[in-house]
Amino acid sequence: MDPSQATREVFWNIQYTWLVYALMVPTLAIFAWGFWLKIRRWRAGQPAVRFDRIGERLRLFLRNAVGQGRTIKRRYAGLFHTLVYTGFIVLFLATTVVAIHHDTPLHIMKGHFYLIFQSLIVDIFGLFVLVGVALAAIRRWISKPKLLVYTDEASWILVTIFVMALTGFMIEGWRIAVTDDPWAAWSPIGNLFALGSDPWMTDTAMQRGHVIIWWFHLVVAFGWIAWVPFSKMSHVFTAPLNIFTANLDGYGGSLKTIDFETAERFGINHLGDFTWKDLLDFDACTECGRCTDVCPANTVGKSLSPRDIILDLQGLMHKRGDEFLGSRAGNGNGGNGSGELLPIIDQKTAVSPEALFACTTCAACMEACPVHIEQMPKIVDARRYLVMEEADFPEGMMDMMNSLESRQHPFAGTQFSRVDWTEGLDIDVMAEMDDPHEAEVLMWVGCGGALVERNRNTVRATAKLLKKAGVKFAILGREESCTGDPARRVGNEFLFEMLAKGNVETMERYGVRKVVTSCPHCFNSFRNEYPHFGGSYEVYHHTQFLDQLLESGRLDGNGAGDSSNGSSTITFHDPCYLGRHNGEYDAPRNLLAQVGGARQVEMERSRNTSFCCGGGGGMAFVDEPPDQRVNQERAQEAVDTGADVVAVGCPFCATMLDDGVNARRGDRDVQVRDVAELLWDAVGESEEPAP
Repeated sequence: MDPSQATREVFWNIQYTWLVYALMVPTLAIFAWGFWLKIRRWRAGQPAVRFDRIGERLRLFLRNAVGQGRTIKRRYAGLFHTLVYTGFIVLFLATTVVAIHHDTPLHIMKGHFYLIFQSLIVDIFGLFVLVGVALAAIRRWISKPKLLVYTDEASWILVTIFVMALTGFMIEGWRIAVTDDPWAAWSPIGNLFALGSDPWMTDTAMQRGHVIIWWFHLVVAFGWIAWVPFSKMSHVFTAPLNIFTANLDGYGGSLKTIDFETAERFGINHLGDFTWKDLLDFDACTECGRCTDVCPANTVGKSLSPRDIILDLQGLMHKRGDEFLGSRAGNGNGGNGSGELLPIIDQKTAVSPEALFACTTCAACMEACPVHIEQMPKIVDARRYLVMEEADFPEGMMDMMNSLESRQHPFAGTQFSRVDWTEGLDIDVMAEMDDPHEAEVLMWVGCGGALVERNRNTVRATAKLLKKAGVKFAILGREESCTGDPARRVGNEFLFEMLAKGNVETMERYGVRKVVTSCPHCFNSFRNEYPHFGGSYEVYHHTQFLDQLLESGRLDGNGAGDSSNGSSTITFHDPCYLGRHNGEYDAPRNLLAQVGGARQVEMERSRNTSFCCGGGGGMAFVDEPPDQRVNQERAQEAVDTGADVVAVGCPFCATMLDDGVNARRGDRDVQVRDVAELLWDAVGESEEPAP
């Protein structure tokens, strides 16, 4: 046998082959029509720029769409999804090869290519599909994890894929057996079917079975293709597109600004107010439940479920989208032809006010989503409507915003001023300096650092470390106002914009260009949000700046003492707005390495999978039910590491974890301390500045 002549007949044992093409036309027409309906709805959404920076988008696409980078982070689900996904790609390529070979002059399905790819590789990847579907079925029908959505549609998808793969092997096996194919060994799975059928089936029976199963396989495959746009399987196309059009600026810069001069409504409570990318998000959802599984609010039993919010909005779009979106919303303002609007916030759905205001804006949902759906910004947009249009928000948040409006800080009951923490430290205040431009950096103290007693040690330690390193810095003192982060996350965009513009004006007056802050929320505002209002700065979190000082030698870490007061173990809690929102995980850990006599251990959820302290999104100002406190959930995880010190890098985290650790530590002595405090204890024996 000459391997160069190896091939097979495409339509062996099949008559009326013209029916294949006759059935293909309506199949592809229905397929195209289904996706056109989706595209028409998306195009009716508000504008969004998501086809810029093509190079970055292609890299993201290759990593998380082609390479399934996020999907494989869950091992079991990642395994079966990868088996089915790669199997389908290879089977599609094999079908394409058959079409080229049969319907064009390019007879490519022969020789070594036929044996190696079209026979061996295709058989192996076809087996991958069968195994992958079986693993998925075990998970869905036997182990039944809580995070999944259980629907008949999902089960039928598994059954249909399994049937297509199985009948494909049956067809191949019977052809091999009847024709006594000399190349059977190159098709190991098909050959197994052939060997298994030979003892109990005659050639005539196998030929008849081949014809019946061949046409059954074709009808099932064509029916499945036509069904794809109308089912969950549409994510095969919508998910890669959603990944390609993902937000490239990080979670910290994901919130939209509002043009208060032209906006008809503030925030979102109507389907037509979403951007086309938001509408694509709804269709891209795979119902995997990973977002809800990592949601801090959902973990402690609150009603918030990011997945259910997306799916409820998806259902609303599919049910009434043609009426409100199909013809570009009829009147261009998100309504139908009669001007009627379609509300999304409803007490009876997952998009309820109670659920929306439980969000800590930690963005864990966005980090976990394998297809880059942006759940958190949609929640904030809906909050904006409730706050600015309906004046509907929790009582604690109301007190916080009243304080922001009247006192420019969120702590209604504090008796401290913004400069009380400087007592005995001789800190320069810009308004009192002969030339404020002499300051190398502005130390932005932040409301949580200056006005909360337990956090004043943090800003004092930071200031002393800067002085020890010889850094010429100054503060704004009484001219400093809240950056507006709590107002923006709660949904009061107007108040945030007012505070942001005021701070930008003040900082411009003093020529500020470099900012150091110990608050990740302030850090995020300056870095990602203030540029929209004319404030562009070189911004550092205090751990980043101190790490640079150590690296450059301006701050000497040699011979650091034991700052942990006899402790042997430190665990670091990653603040959401430093880590997940802005990608900084190493600087705090580098500084903790300078803490002599202490060993670092990681919590089970750390770095980009860190669990929120519960204080973001305005939740630090809300009195939560005793059995639904996110801070205690995180504190328990910290205590379980056996650490004596829980290190933090955020004033909100410090406050929330202090309360949580006190509730969960039992008889153990566990301290919550900022990285700057620990570093000062280690290297600050002398307050003399470095040369």
